[in-house]
Amino acid sequence: MTKELPEKLPLKSMDVAAEKREELRRILAETFPEAVAEEKIDLDQLKRVLGEWVEPDRERFGLNWPGKAACMKVIQAPSIGTLMPSPEHSVDWDSTQNVFIEGDNLEVLKLLQKAYFGKVKMIYIDPPYNTGKEFIYPDRYSETLDTYLAYTGQKDSEGRKFSTNTDASGRFHSRWLSMMYPRLYLAKNLLQDDGAIFISIDDNEQPRLRMLCDDVFGEDNFYSQIIVRANSRGQTYKQIAKTHEYIIVYTKTPETELLELEKDGDSSDLDMLDDIGAYNLRELRNRNPKFGKHNRPNLFYPVYVDEHSVDQDGLCMVSLEASSAFATKVEPYNSTGGESCWRWGAPKAKDNIGKNTRLSNLVARKKQDGTYSIFEKYRKTTFKPKSIWEDNSFLTESGTVELGQMGLGGFFDFPKPVSLIKQCVKIGSGSEDIILDFFAGSATLADAVMTANREDGGRRKYIAVQLPEPIAEDHPAYLAGYRTITEVSRERIKRAAKKGGDLLSHSDQDIGFRSFSLERSSFSLWDGSGQDGDEDLIDRLERHSENVTASASQIDLLFELLLKDGFPPTTKVDRLHLAGKEVFSLADGALLICLEDQLTEAVLDAMADLEPSRVICLDVGFQGNDQLKANAVQTFQARARSRETAIEFRTV
Repeated sequence: MTKELPEKLPLKSMDVAAEKREELRRILAETFPEAVAEEKIDLDQLKRVLGEWVEPDRERFGLNWPGKAACMKVIQAPSIGTLMPSPEHSVDWDSTQNVFIEGDNLEVLKLLQKAYFGKVKMIYIDPPYNTGKEFIYPDRYSETLDTYLAYTGQKDSEGRKFSTNTDASGRFHSRWLSMMYPRLYLAKNLLQDDGAIFISIDDNEQPRLRMLCDDVFGEDNFYSQIIVRANSRGQTYKQIAKTHEYIIVYTKTPETELLELEKDGDSSDLDMLDDIGAYNLRELRNRNPKFGKHNRPNLFYPVYVDEHSVDQDGLCMVSLEASSAFATKVEPYNSTGGESCWRWGAPKAKDNIGKNTRLSNLVARKKQDGTYSIFEKYRKTTFKPKSIWEDNSFLTESGTVELGQMGLGGFFDFPKPVSLIKQCVKIGSGSEDIILDFFAGSATLADAVMTANREDGGRRKYIAVQLPEPIAEDHPAYLAGYRTITEVSRERIKRAAKKGGDLLSHSDQDIGFRSFSLERSSFSLWDGSGQDGDEDLIDRLERHSENVTASASQIDLLFELLLKDGFPPTTKVDRLHLAGKEVFSLADGALLICLEDQLTEAVLDAMADLEPSRVICLDVGFQGNDQLKANAVQTFQARARSRETAIEFRTV
């Protein structure tokens, strides 16, 4: 007997289907914000994001320009470069967690994807403002590693050089947008879920930057447009003397909350006191009308109140579980009865509930209508930064003075002052976070991170990326002996590390950096054809032999393998000498890497004795001796079986 389908779905089934569609829409909007316009999914853009070609002339609301569709191909093209270690240009190589990289930031951002995916708390960049005079990237948007190598003189080529962007190009805004789009897209991947990006800009590209960031990060993730008084007198050659610039702030997710600034005075506004300390009450319900149960279901849950636990301040205990004592249910509804949501998720709320009202950071208080509101006990002696920053220390001339005091006066035209970037660092990152700047320029970000760490004892780490722009022969920096911007950037960091005697002293502060340079891969098989797709580096290399360039040192090979395998370039590496060969040890011996070109049975046995979980060797190290390789595999497997563990042995 055939079961007939109903003409219409039951109402309950329709509701479930609608909920699933809304959940899918929300996930797509969070994962691919560039494919959402006016709260609707743009299927053509979604196809582009997923690597499918779509004709670029399809219309939709949003920011479009000649070359935008091609940008997605550039983003998805794998890098054939690597980061070569430069210990000779570094400070405290063995112990530092800071990184300075000389190279084109597009290629560098690609190379950092595995190691730093979702690990960067804050990004600050001061990109070219596109006034027509700064250094911009190639036209027709075909950036490749070869373009960079030709530009830096590492490769003979008659190809296009990097140049300035002028109005005469006919694609003034388009070239700038095509330069920025893939960099912002790749940078977003590196941000933590609660991360944020700060971008300095002026009126030349501010409107387009806002729309570009709406495309990349999502319109809901716009956080603020800060106005900074950068010039006290203003640009007097204009009809209205402009005195300001902007810092555009976007977050990775709408729930992200930036930190607050410490107050200079007392904490008199914390007018209540319990057994923990001073506080005032802050309602837990999120008052932002954009958020509610419909798009933040994880923030909509019941809180139960014990009405009989009221203390002298009129506060009651709460719980996330109902019981005979906790019998009054409170959910986050707004004043009109609409479904809102809490500011905290259930795990955080549970962690803030104490054993009584005097020891709890989450409490309830009865309202005049007899219902209850849920409150957080707010204890911070901090304040929210405003959207206009007018402090005199934020003026551009302050940055110029600072460089002059370091003996680098006149080297940069408009350097950002340390205090300005430090304020961004203080509100955008915690004491242990990683901060990225891929337009490093005068290296103010690195200076600001070290200054912030001196002041509060933090251990923030920075990654600074700068293109090695050549310095003109008549420039003060050239006359002082510097040939590229990166040379000046590194010198500024070294000199900044020595200042700050009036600040708090922390003997264990990290003031060093590991220096790397962008170069072609040391593995000759990387021809940029893209035929290997996203296949893992090690798997690709296993299929080849004699693939290592003759000029590559063991350290070069080591850091390329580590980066492609997801290890950050600051990874601590111990050098071991086993049976007359050098072996690199990582993660307290869990991973052993031997890059000798002549392996012996003795060194393989010695490595097996250390009981590692993973071992990597060069395939050429076996010199075609298949018997030695087979014995090595058997040796490692036998040792693993004896201790009832597993071991991964690979050759590259």
